[in-house]
Amino acid sequence: MRSFHRLILASLQMCLVLVLLLLFVSFTDSRGLHKCSPGKPCSDRPPVVLIPGDLGNQLEAKLDKPSVVHRICYKKTEDYFTLWLNLELLVPVAIDCWIDNMRLLYNRTTHQTHAPPGVDVRVPGFGKTYSLEYLDPSKQSVGMYFFTIVQALVDWGYTRDDDIRGAPYDWRKAPNENKDYFLHLQLMIEEMANKAGVPVVLIAHSMGNMYTLYFLNQQPQAWKDRYIKALVSLGPPWAGVGKTLRVMATGDNNHIPVISPLIIRTQQRTAISTVWLLPYAHTWPLDMVLVSTPNTTYTVKDYQRFFKDIDYDDGWAMRENTEMLVSALEPPGVPVHCLYGSGIPTPQGYNYTNFPDGEPTVINGEGDGTVNLLSAIQCKRWMGQQKQPVHMLELPGNKHVEMLLNMTTVSYIKSVLFSP
Repeated sequence: MRSFHRLILASLQMCLVLVLLLLFVSFTDSRGLHKCSPGKPCSDRPPVVLIPGDLGNQLEAKLDKPSVVHRICYKKTEDYFTLWLNLELLVPVAIDCWIDNMRLLYNRTTHQTHAPPGVDVRVPGFGKTYSLEYLDPSKQSVGMYFFTIVQALVDWGYTRDDDIRGAPYDWRKAPNENKDYFLHLQLMIEEMANKAGVPVVLIAHSMGNMYTLYFLNQQPQAWKDRYIKALVSLGPPWAGVGKTLRVMATGDNNHIPVISPLIIRTQQRTAISTVWLLPYAHTWPLDMVLVSTPNTTYTVKDYQRFFKDIDYDDGWAMRENTEMLVSALEPPGVPVHCLYGSGIPTPQGYNYTNFPDGEPTVINGEGDGTVNLLSAIQCKRWMGQQKQPVHMLELPGNKHVEMLLNMTTVSYIKSVLFSP
């Protein structure tokens, strides 16, 4: 009889175990995330996707051109070579070849840009981290970008190209030209979340935040609840940046003396993403002078006249085509952690005596040296506009790219990743 009772008790215990297992599977399926692979226990650590900013990942090119701008330029190449960042190409004479390969042509009928004839540009390393850890494949310190953050993640137990991946893109273009990119990004996020059993954390820098906001605004809320744990926003230019006016007017050599601003302007003007980042009227004071000349002034209301006066009408067409992509700054619908630099003189206006072919006097305001403070802090407008929390962290004295190397930034990211 005792043996019979023990058998009954064992059967009840087995039933209880099976019920608990069924409940666990049901709970997991209700979240839309698969169980971890056999032999690989689930971790509460969320996967990470890195979205770089303007100039923030490598680009490669392959050439078969009908003509070249200089006899030293390659007309045809057998394979792809590094177009960005390739320091050997950014020297006098050679830079003429680089500009001709890097520039875009704008089609006012299709509202799309395309490469010059015989130039095929591709983005290497989607789903991997190498192309945004270092912009220069030789890993020169001048091209170090996301390396510090990636290495910190590895030290915490992450694995490159597995539960931490990069999402590089052609940053010369605006989001409406990169539709395939967003599809691949969505599929990668879903794959990573399903494999890990927990949602993904997005870490975006600079213009990558604008790309990420555009992407999230296209997703149903149910998808975001299911797959995104949080967005860590580093140096976001939500309302555009003042320095874009100089880039469009006279070019910007970023303090590299061997590069003429007027020469590199030829390429910089054609990047539609630059026009997309002009200051926005929803944030910038309507009467703030962005550019002044001996004859006139320009504010956020005067872009059409500005482009006419610099003899670049395509610029106005580009602006009209892209201004509405994220101009409303619709809340992303995910928890946001907004980190921004301050205390660094940041261009917010320019005075020209010889417009548009002379060097201007810079009028500085507050910011991180690149992104103006009034633009970066626009995360706060989402407080109360979405149910998900919005956190703000000011980084005094941190420059735009240097914040990626800051241990305060790294520690904050760790707290987001390992919090409940």
